[in-house]
Amino acid sequence: MMKKKIVIAITGASGSVYADLLLRRLQLLNNQIDELSLVMTDNAREVWKIELENDHYVNFQLRHFTQKNFNAPFASGSGQYDTMIIIPCSMGTLGRIAAGISGDLISRAADVILKERRKLICVVRDTPYNLIHIRNMETITLAGGIICPATPSFYSKPKTIEEAAATVVDRVIDLAGLDNNSFRWGTPV
Repeated sequence: MMKKKIVIAITGASGSVYADLLLRRLQLLNNQIDELSLVMTDNAREVWKIELENDHYVNFQLRHFTQKNFNAPFASGSGQYDTMIIIPCSMGTLGRIAAGISGDLISRAADVILKERRKLICVVRDTPYNLIHIRNMETITLAGGIICPATPSFYSKPKTIEEAAATVVDRVIDLAGLDNNSFRWGTPV
């Protein structure tokens, strides 16, 4: 299997637990990853601190980029990143991507991933959806992106919030094309 070049974007939507779990899992799968980069919004940092009561995002062994750094390798198709995961993906970010507005590094990178026909995974967290959200999700899907709502499954019988959130993160890892040892439907719990 070819190693992946992955960029993780974290926006200010609630759901920092998903981003934290994904980053921890990807560190364990580093033998499948060539490059791993991270870009966070200022709101994402604030929400992380409120929800998780830490700033552990600074401790992950990956390349950190600011939201205004358009010199990041994934801001161009020549950087050859194969996957972008926006987790959690705010509806504002989703809307800007759907409208083709590349005013920051996250929306620019998503635009690049879509134009290069690579994998964009948007883990949307808001609920309920209004018609604008649904149409933006449709637009991104038609452009080749994947909308993966942060909706946990319960057939694995999760006992904690983190275990429930892991059901979404495991699905995201599968969608990214990484080998992942996780619960599978039809197997014993």
